[in-house]
Amino acid sequence: MAKKENNVFLGTGRRKKSIARVRLMAGTGKITVNKKDLGEYFGTEILKVIVNQPFAVTSTTGKYDVICTVTGGGFTGQAGAIRHGIARALCEANSELRPNLKHAGFLTRDPRMKERKKYGLKKARKAPQFSKR
Repeated sequence: MAKKENNVFLGTGRRKKSIARVRLMAGTGKITVNKKDLGEYFGTEILKVIVNQPFAVTSTTGKYDVICTVTGGGFTGQAGAIRHGIARALCEANSELRPNLKHAGFLTRDPRMKERKKYGLKKARKAPQFSKR
C-alpha cells in the first residue's frame, strides 16, 4: 500500500502490466514521470488528463509535486497506473480525501488483464480458419 516518510507520501499503482511507484510531496504541482516532464513523457492530452484526475476530484491541483517511476505496459496502462498511485498517496497524505477518490473509482485496481493464449488457437480466442475439405 502507501507509506509516509519525511512528508513524502508513497503510493503504488497498477494497471494491466504497468506498475507505477509514486512519490507525493508538498509543492507547486509539477509532475515528473521517469525523469521527464509529464507533457514530454505523455504526448496526448487525454493521458495527461487521466494522470491529473485525482487532483481535480479532490481540489488539490497545484498543491503537490509528483515524482514517479513507471515500468511495463503501454502508455494508457502507465497513465492508469500513475493515477492509481497518486490516488493512494493522496489518501495517505489526507485521509479526508478518501471518500471522494473512492466514489470516483480511483482507489480500485482495474483487474482487466490480457487473456492468455490457448493451445490450438492463434491468439486467446482466434481459431485457425476452418476448411471442410
